[in-house]
Amino acid sequence: MEKVQITGIPETMIQTLYARAKESQKVKPLIVDPQAVEIVKRLDYDFAAADKDFKMSAGVIARTILLDTMAKQYIAEHQKSTVINIACGMDTRIYRVDNGQIRWINLDLPETIAVRKRFLQEDGRISMIAASAMDESWADQVGVVSGDILVIIEGLTMYLSGQDVKQMLDIIASHFEVNAVTVFLEYMSPLVVKRVKEKSIDRSGAKFTWGANSGADICRLSPSFHLIEDRSLVEGMAVMYPIYKVIGKIGFIRNLSNKIAVIEKPV
Repeated sequence: MEKVQITGIPETMIQTLYARAKESQKVKPLIVDPQAVEIVKRLDYDFAAADKDFKMSAGVIARTILLDTMAKQYIAEHQKSTVINIACGMDTRIYRVDNGQIRWINLDLPETIAVRKRFLQEDGRISMIAASAMDESWADQVGVVSGDILVIIEGLTMYLSGQDVKQMLDIIASHFEVNAVTVFLEYMSPLVVKRVKEKSIDRSGAKFTWGANSGADICRLSPSFHLIEDRSLVEGMAVMYPIYKVIGKIGFIRNLSNKIAVIEKPV
């Protein structure tokens, strides 16, 4: 067993990892994440709060279902692209969507990458960068990219400020100006930011701090990008619970759910 000492926002990666591992071990799992199962078995960590936080777990699985589907579709259409996974934590999506040709870069804070390296060996075509997403040095480490780029920003913006989100997008736009860049950016409604707490996340000391009403609002932060579409986590919930195929059409429900803004910066 390996003990992990990590607090604040980086600790949220342990709860999301556990949610994926728990789902993977069901009789009829909606996602299969063997890496998550193996890592959880090796961790010396109290998962009691995460085990009881149904709302958090359901959100993680819905998000995973939706983003896995979106990433697979993008990779099928851009088979030799580069994917930059910002705030990767202990995310293992690459192992579910890899086509054997893409370059995949997992990016997170140094303390988070230090934990990740204890459980996952990644170099070469699949690699890690230890840096803040608001520090442009990470883009220098990525280097020159030939071909299209997909950036995935999952489970992060709700812990930032609007200025942080702008800075992150501006770094992407300025450093990859010769590339077509697509960003899948998860965001939360301002109402949810103000009113909702997740028990397991709250225990870590992490707090929701920022939200947006639409992907169009996010594009206004960094005008190099334009909105393609907003996808709702309701789509993932509908796979888990068919009733969401009906209630997910209610505007209020869709607006309360986290969304994935699909935004693009052309060449």
